[in-house]
Amino acid sequence: MTKDKKVEFIIKTLQELYPTIPIPLDHKDPYTLLIAVLMSAQSTDVRVNQITPLLFKKADNPYDMAKLSVEEIRGIIKPVGLSPMKSKGIHGLSKILIEKHDGKVPQSFEALEALPAVGHKTASVVMSQAFGVPAFPVDTHIHRLMYRWNLTNGKNVVQTEKDAKRLFPKELWNDLHLQIIWYGREYSPARGWDLEKDIITKTIGRQSVIDDYYKLKSPNK
Repeated sequence: MTKDKKVEFIIKTLQELYPTIPIPLDHKDPYTLLIAVLMSAQSTDVRVNQITPLLFKKADNPYDMAKLSVEEIRGIIKPVGLSPMKSKGIHGLSKILIEKHDGKVPQSFEALEALPAVGHKTASVVMSQAFGVPAFPVDTHIHRLMYRWNLTNGKNVVQTEKDAKRLFPKELWNDLHLQIIWYGREYSPARGWDLEKDIITKTIGRQSVIDDYYKLKSPNK
């Protein structure tokens, strides 16, 4: 199967499985999305969704957040991990939004990535999900699946993002990155993976990945 045919098959399968696409992180506006995405680094969306209501009850806008101390923020968000860095980032970016952006989340990659604790992936999620700007944020699921599907060499997320943007139509990026995340969680996880249920990898996957899977499953090993 050619790469173009593989891409067509992936898009078709994902659209059938996820005709409507839920947003993984609970939020009500660009600011609460930005905070939730920042908190999700090296944590799970489920854990973040448990903690954000507690934080947003005290502060769901930059003005109220800036009034809290870094220690207060840290005390609330500690269960998501990396709380020293994240609490400083949340407090710092809230002050910058007030000082430089009239309390609003900026709608550019450059301005977002200039905020404390906001990297390219966080900025991409906000641009895509809050403002509808085409972006392809690469998380661990997308990085793993792009490799399993033999669409990237898997060396780093920067290369994976470039390959995804080159292969998939721009108008589908915002849907596809979410569809691939949901697919990765449900059908192609890192652990407890059942290739028989993973129709995409089974059909178009990297042969070495498929061979390794069956070797591990073999009773002789």
